Amino acid sequence: MDRKRANRKLLLSLLVMTAGSFAFGWALVPLYDVFCRAVGIGNAEAKDGPAVVQELIDPNREVTVEFVASPASVGSYEFRPQVASMRVHPGKLYDTEFYAKNLTSVASVAQAVPSISPSGTAQYFHKTECFCFTPQKFGVGEGRQMPLRFIVDPKLPLNVDRLTLAYTFYDTTQTATRQ
Repeated sequence: MDRKRANRKLLLSLLVMTAGSFAFGWALVPLYDVFCRAVGIGNAEAKDGPAVVQELIDPNREVTVEFVASPASVGSYEFRPQVASMRVHPGKLYDTEFYAKNLTSVASVAQAVPSISPSGTAQYFHKTECFCFTPQKFGVGEGRQMPLRFIVDPKLPLNVDRLTLAYTFYDTTQTATRQ
């Protein structure tokens, strides 16, 4: 009798742990999105769609925007910005490009994930067009220019005179072929 009671207690404990683990896993996705928006990392803009920003140019202020690109997998892609940095006026729309080339002998899919520094400034950097919004498909040895269109919000704190937009370029071929 004691053994049955102990087994039932164990079974109940395991069911509660299983349900709790499932609930925690289910809650991680929205919690991760909130975290990414709060610290300015990830690809939240792709889910929301491009931001609609009205141009209110501040001609008396310039901010340096630095561009950094790194492939996550050594040897899979060549990936670089067209220019290393730009001096921009907050409120004005700017265009630049990044170049990516598939260095593998098979067709592939890649996704760029942006981050903006210093922390807390992502809310002031609005991408209206970006290759990071969607996965990029590449043929064998294919390379191409990928556009980026952005605007720095004039509400950027005055003590910030430099922003760094960094992209990590991930090979997502295996993930894309499973779907």
